[in-house]
Amino acid sequence: MSEFVNIKINNKEVQVPSDYTVLEAARKANIDIPTLCYLKDLNEIGACRMCLVEVKGVRNLQASCVYPVSEGMEVITNSPKVMEARRGNLELILSNHEKKCLTCIRNQNCELQKLSEELGITELRFEGENPVLPIDNTSTSLVRDNNKCILCRRCIAACRNQTVDVITAKERGFNTNIGAAFDKPISDVDCIFCGQCIVSCPTGALTERDDTKKVWNAIKDPEKHVVFQTAPAVRAALGEEFGIEIGTPVTGKMVSAIRILGADRVFDTDTGADLTIMEEGTEFIERFTKGENLPLITSCSPGWVKFCEHNYPEFLDNLSTAKSPMEMFGAVLKNFYAKKMGLKPEDVYVVAVMPCTSKKFEAAREEMNTTGGKDIDVSITTRELARMIKSCGIDFKNLEEEAFDQPFGEATGAGVIFGATGGVMEAALRTVSEVLENKPLEKLDFEAVRGVEGVKEAALTIAGKEVKVAVAHGLKNARKVLESVKSGKAHYDFIEIMACPGGCVNGGGQPIRSAKFHMDHDVRALRAKALYQEDANASMRKSHENPVITMLYDEYFEKPCSHKSHELLHTHYHKREKI
Repeated sequence: MSEFVNIKINNKEVQVPSDYTVLEAARKANIDIPTLCYLKDLNEIGACRMCLVEVKGVRNLQASCVYPVSEGMEVITNSPKVMEARRGNLELILSNHEKKCLTCIRNQNCELQKLSEELGITELRFEGENPVLPIDNTSTSLVRDNNKCILCRRCIAACRNQTVDVITAKERGFNTNIGAAFDKPISDVDCIFCGQCIVSCPTGALTERDDTKKVWNAIKDPEKHVVFQTAPAVRAALGEEFGIEIGTPVTGKMVSAIRILGADRVFDTDTGADLTIMEEGTEFIERFTKGENLPLITSCSPGWVKFCEHNYPEFLDNLSTAKSPMEMFGAVLKNFYAKKMGLKPEDVYVVAVMPCTSKKFEAAREEMNTTGGKDIDVSITTRELARMIKSCGIDFKNLEEEAFDQPFGEATGAGVIFGATGGVMEAALRTVSEVLENKPLEKLDFEAVRGVEGVKEAALTIAGKEVKVAVAHGLKNARKVLESVKSGKAHYDFIEIMACPGGCVNGGGQPIRSAKFHMDHDVRALRAKALYQEDANASMRKSHENPVITMLYDEYFEKPCSHKSHELLHTHYHKREKI
């Protein structure tokens, strides 16, 4: 077969790679074919029948998302027959869909709504029975509303791609619905709450649990000192919610907007990331020196930790005991900061703005608390913060940029890159190498652990010893690494694992982009670029250089992995049932 083929689409001659589908070929020719079930590299099943086209010489209309191109093929994407079929299929989908668009969280960012507008659906010929289905809001993180589900199966594909696989299509015919086995609520199965199903959903059938009312109530409470901490990946994506080009860091505008919302202080979770590096890096040095519980595996991704608890409990002793940056910073704010400010820990209300839906679950874990109450009072997503800003009528694009508050306004580039896959590993190695050798690491090209490939590995020499490291993002890739270690095929000293493909920049709480957008853009790479841009421009790029971290150890924790830091900054995990 030749590398390229020549075809005609709407009488326009196009040369495309021979492994393209008709949908991809049309996109290259700047011809848009509508889709609903399709999601590039994830769900290509031709189920919704919205992408139908005519192929000359073929009797029936074909689903372009799965139909391969061939030399000399002639395709028509906009004939009366095609347009009538698409509208009919869309009306049938809408006939059984809860049409409460104005009050839906996905209003104006719904692929079904957008397609209805594009195809000119102004009235419906069909109306289903539309029984009211129960809403599953049992988890700390996710809400499933099957009344808005269109059975596209994109969520199933996302869950399967993560090798979690806890949801599927159940029943048959008109009774078909999406859910967990035995009709169990999502909270009772081994869902990791990563939210990849949410960012894959074209409608409002899947959403994060909205906790913004808790934040508003705290802001209104005169007894509460409300502190926001924002994760690095949030600044890389928040601007997208306000029409700013993807990949643009909006740190200063974000801080300004949060102050307008009414926060008493706005701090940078990157401070917590720098602290995590000091604790986790020291832990690695201790383990590596003694040869105990290796490989050390990162634990800052709560979805990955829960996945490990369910699926690989034999690796729990390998997990770093260091808390995530969010939780470490929460402990610092409830203890050190509260004391400094003359406040009771319970009066310091900590709002964590995260790119992650699983952080809501992490914030609720009893193992994370140090003050008798929650160290993180509430965790909200990037999308929730955007809704709060929009509700106040703030002109985000034209805001003046402001800096984070002191004493936690200083952070390093190492803390920033935590939000991208490979970032934790790179940040740790920048510091570990200097602690062990007292000189910058020169023997590892950090490109070896950067990028959106599934698994990356490298070897380096520190203090005369070889250190083997691996980076995996997405749990399908994590499973590959762990199975290699279990079988003895691979040996690593240090492993970074992020639950979400691409790391936190592609977390389940980030802005939702359409399937059409994903066809043309690598969302993960563009957002990661924003973080590495901030890192490159940072005056400090290694966690141990941060004077705030030095101050914390001098005044409170004494040294990394001290008794005090173990009390507040470290935790433990436990085996969970596999359903």
